[in-house]
Amino acid sequence: MFSVKLAKTLFVTLYVALFFNLAQSQNGTIQGVIIDNYGIYVPGASVQINSLNKGTTSNQDGKFTFVDVPEGSYSLKVKYLGYSDIDVEVTVNAGKTSYTEIRLTETDIILDDVEVVAYSLGGQSRALNTQKNNINITNVVSTEQIGKFPDANIGDAVKRIPGITMQVDQGEARNIIVRGLAPQLNSVTLNGSRIPSAEGDNRNVQMDLIPSDMIQAIEVSKAVTPDMDADALGGSVNLITRSSPNDFRLSATIGSGINFITDKRILNGSFLLGDRTKDKKFGWMISASVNDNDFGSDNIEAEWSDEFEYNTGEQDGEGEDILEELDVNPYPNVFEIRTYLVQRVRRSFSANFDYMFNNNHSLFFKSMYNWRDDRENRLRAEYEILDGEDIEAGDFEIANGNLIRFPVEVKRQTKGGVPGGRNKNARLEDQRMQNYSLGGNHLFGSLKFDWMGSYAKASEERPNERYLEYESEYIINNDFNNTKYPLYTPADATDTSLDNFEFGELTEENQYTEEKDINAFANFELPADFFGKGEGIVKFGLRGRFKDKNRENDFYEFEPVSGLETLADVDTQNYTDPDFLAGNQYQAGFFATPAFLGSLNVFDENQFEGELLPEEFETANFDVKENVFAGYLMANQKISDKLNILAGVRVESTKIESTGNEIIFDEEGDIEGVNELNQESSYTNFLPGVHFKYDVNDATVLRFAWTNTIARPNYVDLVPFREINNEDEEIIVGNTELDPTTSMNFDFMAEHYFKSVGVLSGGIFYKNVKDFIYVFVSEDETTGYDLYQPLNGDKATIFGAEVSFQRQLDFLPGFAKNFGIYLNYTYLNSDAEGIRNEDGDERGDLELPGSAPHMFNGSLSYSDKKFSARLSANFSDSYLDELGGNSFEDRYYDEQFFLDFNASFSINKNLRIYADLNNITNQPLRYYQGVKERTMQLEYYSRRLTFGLKYDLF
Repeated sequence: MFSVKLAKTLFVTLYVALFFNLAQSQNGTIQGVIIDNYGIYVPGASVQINSLNKGTTSNQDGKFTFVDVPEGSYSLKVKYLGYSDIDVEVTVNAGKTSYTEIRLTETDIILDDVEVVAYSLGGQSRALNTQKNNINITNVVSTEQIGKFPDANIGDAVKRIPGITMQVDQGEARNIIVRGLAPQLNSVTLNGSRIPSAEGDNRNVQMDLIPSDMIQAIEVSKAVTPDMDADALGGSVNLITRSSPNDFRLSATIGSGINFITDKRILNGSFLLGDRTKDKKFGWMISASVNDNDFGSDNIEAEWSDEFEYNTGEQDGEGEDILEELDVNPYPNVFEIRTYLVQRVRRSFSANFDYMFNNNHSLFFKSMYNWRDDRENRLRAEYEILDGEDIEAGDFEIANGNLIRFPVEVKRQTKGGVPGGRNKNARLEDQRMQNYSLGGNHLFGSLKFDWMGSYAKASEERPNERYLEYESEYIINNDFNNTKYPLYTPADATDTSLDNFEFGELTEENQYTEEKDINAFANFELPADFFGKGEGIVKFGLRGRFKDKNRENDFYEFEPVSGLETLADVDTQNYTDPDFLAGNQYQAGFFATPAFLGSLNVFDENQFEGELLPEEFETANFDVKENVFAGYLMANQKISDKLNILAGVRVESTKIESTGNEIIFDEEGDIEGVNELNQESSYTNFLPGVHFKYDVNDATVLRFAWTNTIARPNYVDLVPFREINNEDEEIIVGNTELDPTTSMNFDFMAEHYFKSVGVLSGGIFYKNVKDFIYVFVSEDETTGYDLYQPLNGDKATIFGAEVSFQRQLDFLPGFAKNFGIYLNYTYLNSDAEGIRNEDGDERGDLELPGSAPHMFNGSLSYSDKKFSARLSANFSDSYLDELGGNSFEDRYYDEQFFLDFNASFSINKNLRIYADLNNITNQPLRYYQGVKERTMQLEYYSRRLTFGLKYDLF
């Protein structure tokens, strides 16, 4: 009903606008494109007609438009940071469109005394000019600027932007955190169309799936406007693919390298090819990229407890064993040593086309296909304490409250897959993301009309994922002296003999997650000068987004008919590494080889007895349909020569249909039944916003914004699944009644731009977040069981400040003027209310999960006509990552400091060599539990060196 009413309202508005447009038919239009000396489009240029007090800005394709221009001759003044002002004469005829091409050349550069070629300036100029002329608060990074950092994927490139930190996976930046808000609370779009998520239980976009050399620009909007999707609590990251060039363009890269953790090779290559027909009507651009990376990681993990339970050897009146619980100093009740062997092959292909029928009408098609194979073998040695009924007084030793000796169950597990094909005896994770968009830009007199329809799909398939595990029990000594590096060692070394490890389990599972998105939008824009200052527009539009997300998993367990009794009966390999990066005190030991695991014919009934285990996957399977209808109305008006205001409202209506499963276990742990559950829900959000932009002068800009944004719940939280476990006395349920998280945001930013292409900026922001989502542990009123359910918290607040400085040091004498500095720092302070612990008591003094208090980026660069080099640093402070039942169980993401170096040398105008050294600091991924000294996960990746050739022909 909402969408119908909104459509009718906007239809009436459009009808009135068209009638008004006909009345303006005596005026004409000016359209143009701005390119540089290499034929590359120039975005963010300011174009003014001073005699009419009109102004506009070139878009990402370098294009600009003036509508409702009276007949006559005019002088266009083009202002672009790093270049002298340019004046161009244009004649306008009534009812017609005049077209002009403006080319910025090297002679226009104002930095004649700095030894920097125009192309080197181009990337930074494009980014800062776009950022300067946007009315909302943004950070823009161009493709050339990306290329100055040694970042293979777009996630590593984004982490250089102020206010952004990334969570890593196998050493690559994957999940984005914007201004302290978790990945699922931010929006990531491709050319303005939402990117679907390949992960099953959340909305996170896998940023490491997209190669950085496939993107033309990154635009981070920290204060969204009404014509943008509102589901961006922290911000919206828009990835802009390469457009068809104005002239012939060819670029290619080929390289190699080495991962020092495995001493194995890296292979990478890319190319870009595009051109435009002589009549400039049809343009095309194709590009492709491949990266083959053979690496791994060294990992230890622990789960901590401060309670210990043992069997007293006595019985109560009913014949039940009496257990005694002791409070002890924290100790790892589970400890693991993991060795990962990984091959990651990332491929990407893009084809973009556009056709200009005439100066007023054009169509475009953009596409991108990303495909990544992630092959992984994991060798895991797990030690889990035997307590409760399984342990008696003489089986353990406590000294000064420290549990220093106790029995454990030891498991040696090999993770792999089937042989041949793309699996290669490894767990194969096949991730794909594809996006196809068709759109148009049209001009009907004074009315601008643009539209786009897109189809996007993301999928993750993990076929034939196998685990082979052997088990033993023996006494270990617990080294409690250094909780940052917990360590278990066997009390008797002979206990680790392979024939002491008996067959535990053999499993195979298949996982498939898919998300499909269909997007369509239409925008209408008309001139509307409400204040008589010559500039102003009214813009309105509609959007529909139709999402279908489903997950289909299964799980089989196999028992060998004969053989495989002990680890000594299978093919094994010793994976102990004297250079294990977490420390050579960690001895991985022997495991079944991945090749042996892959060779097992588990579905041969003569060799194995198999069983499908619904309890392992049924509650994880779901189907969600989510339809969003949105409409907006906004006005952008020039109030004075210095002040611009953008005000408007966006309305989004969301309808969700979801299907999940209920599974019930009896008191013996056997399945009583599996039932399908269905649920529908809907909600509507009204989201007003206002943006102020005040130009103190040509170099200094002040901005203020009041915006309202939302974040929809993760799929795993809103699916109506239910697991009732009568054996463990637990109930785990979803919550279809969850409200979306909302935020009211206030932003202030001051920016000063240097003519030498640089910026000094600083600002503060405040977010008032309501209904954030967390998992609450309580007691079920009917059964008395522990009940785990996602709920809406009360509210959270975030206060932050950002400062940024980047500049070429052109004021220094001699060669020193070729140095450049890039610095930014972000401070965050957050507070969350309404979170309760497992006893139902409200917890105080809590940070909002995901909010790092301090973030810093810095780089020192040198660039002359032949040689360039850059040393780059990235720091993010530790932060609360996941809430536990109490403060002892809370999980934190530890601080990170990355140091990277890259250099290149130009052999000639078109050919250069490059070398990149990543992770010089050997920064590990680390989680800790409760306090910083208590390691939960510590994973090292070592350094990576790449080198190669880059060729550019313009």
